[in-house]
Amino acid sequence: MNTDTTTEKQQGSKVGIVTSAKCDKTRKVQVNFLAKHPKYGKYLRRRTVLQVHDENNQTRLGDEVEIVPCRPMSKTKRWAIARVIKQAP
Repeated sequence: MNTDTTTEKQQGSKVGIVTSAKCDKTRKVQVNFLAKHPKYGKYLRRRTVLQVHDENNQTRLGDEVEIVPCRPMSKTKRWAIARVIKQAP
């Protein structure tokens, strides 16, 4: 039995930054990723903004969070916050 506290990512999870915390129990999280150009092969920085469920309103603007897929909570909300990786200063 392993008693270490591991910081491994969950299956299907993403890491992003909270960019909006205005709504109750909902956060906007920006996820950055690299995408390869189909013709030239250069890697480009891309981003997507996801609506995320935050049940306890535990995150603030600028927090780095891990999000996981969940059941549809609303029209656009399909993700939930798993944990806060780093608090904003």
